Amino acid sequence: MALKSRFPDITIPENMSWPEFVYQNFDSYGDRTAIVDGVSGHSYTFRQLKTLTKNFSSSLVQKGFRKGDVCAIYLPNIPEYPIIFYGVGFIGGISTTVNPLFTAEELEKQLSDTQAAYLFTTPQFLDKARAASKAQGKIKNIFVVGKEEKDYEECESFHKLVQSDDSSFPTNCKIDKDDLFNILYSSGTTGVPKGVMLSHGNMIADTCITRDSGTFVVTEETVMITVRPFYFLYGQIFMMGSGFFQGSKLVVLQRFEPETFLQAIQEYKVTYLPIVPSTALFLAKYPLVDKYDLSSVKEILCAGAPVGKGLEEAVVKRLPQMKHFTQGYGMTECMATHIQTKENRKPGSVGVLLPNMECKIVDVSSGGTLGPFQDGEIWLKGPTVMKGYLNNPEATARIIDSEGWLHTGDIGHYDEDGDFFIVDRLKELIKYKSLQVAPAELEALLISHPNIDDAAVIGIPDERAGELPKAFVVAKGVVTPEEVAAFVAEKVAPHKKLRGGVELTDKIPKSENGKIQRKELRKREVERLNITAHNTTHK
Repeated sequence: MALKSRFPDITIPENMSWPEFVYQNFDSYGDRTAIVDGVSGHSYTFRQLKTLTKNFSSSLVQKGFRKGDVCAIYLPNIPEYPIIFYGVGFIGGISTTVNPLFTAEELEKQLSDTQAAYLFTTPQFLDKARAASKAQGKIKNIFVVGKEEKDYEECESFHKLVQSDDSSFPTNCKIDKDDLFNILYSSGTTGVPKGVMLSHGNMIADTCITRDSGTFVVTEETVMITVRPFYFLYGQIFMMGSGFFQGSKLVVLQRFEPETFLQAIQEYKVTYLPIVPSTALFLAKYPLVDKYDLSSVKEILCAGAPVGKGLEEAVVKRLPQMKHFTQGYGMTECMATHIQTKENRKPGSVGVLLPNMECKIVDVSSGGTLGPFQDGEIWLKGPTVMKGYLNNPEATARIIDSEGWLHTGDIGHYDEDGDFFIVDRLKELIKYKSLQVAPAELEALLISHPNIDDAAVIGIPDERAGELPKAFVVAKGVVTPEEVAAFVAEKVAPHKKLRGGVELTDKIPKSENGKIQRKELRKREVERLNITAHNTTHK
């Protein structure tokens, strides 16, 4: 039997687009700061954001942008990001947000899969953007967001778009709640990255169910730091979405750098920290934290991977003035589905099921539905579940069954109060600092090396990062582990590097049908670590 949320169902608006929903209160927020760069101080007010976004949308229409066109956003966290993100959506366009650390090859794959026609980037990534655009062959315009208001060779200036007026802003662009708003890339439960199709209705539903249940409520006095990337759903739905909708100030950082992060919290008197487990570990253990005044911090939301009771309590002890440390659970394919309540928080839990959602725990062997305290795969159903994977009906059918249940691949259970706990995962994904690394993607790259005959990749435990990708390689020529690691590093984003090392081996263990037996490799790794620890102890 499926579980229903302890919260009553809520009414989700259906007569507006996601940008209209987020921007609906901007006039009342007026000249208060909406977003500020935590390093430079460059900022926009809510009134400025609304004006510039409408000007931007109008300019895109004049450039020939039409409803259903796809725009790729290849940017770090900068104050201009929401102007593009929402400006595209206001006119019925579709954004595909790209990791700014992607190589030209990785970017080209995403541009090709989405058939993107427009691309936004910064001067520092322009060479990669040009190379990817040329390889893809369908990009009509590359726009550059730079400090100087100038056109770059074969590209146009973003700032010229927002300096226009809103005369071409469409007042009658009909957008349905099921229309596609965003395409984010996730590896799902296994395999290479796939385009997750999220609708306007998906985005609105997730903001409503987290706000109206009281599990993610911020105010006009809230100052939220956004070190989490905007290309990632976490940054979009909680910070650039619900945060803006509720009138919070966003302090943006392009990357996590310890001193910059702490300095920004101190300088801007940040009250709310949306973080991931690696940041929680930093806050709990690093001496540098004591050198800064973090007394303004009142709430933390940690998501991306489960945090154990010990680490959670260590953060609370380090920041005694903090009122709430909550955890959340979800995935790109179904957004946020569980968040701890502030009143009855259980350390180690990822929270309770949110309104309008259904959930069941399924025995992975029999397919039967399990009860309290019984571990099984988490299945979910509700208005936040994605439309499907772009151009991949087979993968969609594997993760969403005929009855609409999304099979998460995560193993967990719930207790007598309906609080959920994640204990393991079926999926083969490696989670490096909450970022997903698909073994199959790295294996395909490794096998392309002329001196590698076969390869397998697993995640090995790491206290700070969660997991590190490690490769087992069968060489067919002369190749060193260092050469293999360098080969991969040149072709992938930083989080996909083989930080766990490269081990040369004679054979990759496989089943009769040719599937890599990762369990055997993990067992081998555990034995190696145990031997190393034993030898170190007896020296």
